[in-house]
Amino acid sequence: MNRILFERSERRADGTVVLSGVRAAHIRDVLHADVGSVLKVGEIDGLVGTGRICEQTADAVHLAVTLDMPSPAPWVDLLLAVPRPKALKRLWPQLATLGVGRIVLLNAARVESVYFGTQWIQDEHARPLLIEGAMQAGTTHLPTLLVRRRFRWFLEDELDALFPTPWRLMAHPGPVTPITLPPDVNNVRPLLAVGPEGGWTPHECELLVDRGFQPLSLGTRILRSDTACVALLAVLGHACSAHHAPHVVRQTSFQ
Repeated sequence: MNRILFERSERRADGTVVLSGVRAAHIRDVLHADVGSVLKVGEIDGLVGTGRICEQTADAVHLAVTLDMPSPAPWVDLLLAVPRPKALKRLWPQLATLGVGRIVLLNAARVESVYFGTQWIQDEHARPLLIEGAMQAGTTHLPTLLVRRRFRWFLEDELDALFPTPWRLMAHPGPVTPITLPPDVNNVRPLLAVGPEGGWTPHECELLVDRGFQPLSLGTRILRSDTACVALLAVLGHACSAHHAPHVVRQTSFQ
């Protein structure tokens, strides 16, 4: 945890927050903090700041919190063909750490229908993992999740309204392709579409290209969904950082 996060509902009227469970144990056993210590904190989807330990018991830590700075904003959005449940569970904290803002979980020809029944799509199970990833990155912003079972319907009826960005990238195995950055890269948030293992079908590729998605490939190797997402986001973030996009540079610092 590089920044301790708490829900807005956990903040008391006097500005204090009482932490227990995993967060309190981390403060006590990993950070070895004591009364008077100042920690990095943040309110989920809100500001960041500091928390001074004003009281500590065997099972709780009381913080006097000051929030005075905005948190780094997400820099990329993701269309993701629903992967295997185990891969999805591994992905949630990583996507939050890497700075993804909105995630649409899509159906596709190679997606098994049973994947939509996994608990890891449900907010109550996904949210703790997203918080874990945000705390690792030191940000407060959690990805927002949408689930869409109708691939073509989503592209035709919702895509442009939800993601008006002109910078759309379609990840697909094949010969390595360079990333072409738009002239106003500092002001455009990319939308990355990642398909199932083995990639999109030819028909799905055609539909995506028709909606303005540019092909993006890391090579011909078939990657697992979680490996592909992390690799693609790292490469895309590095390409933007190399062209001095400050909103991306803040999101691609690894610890």
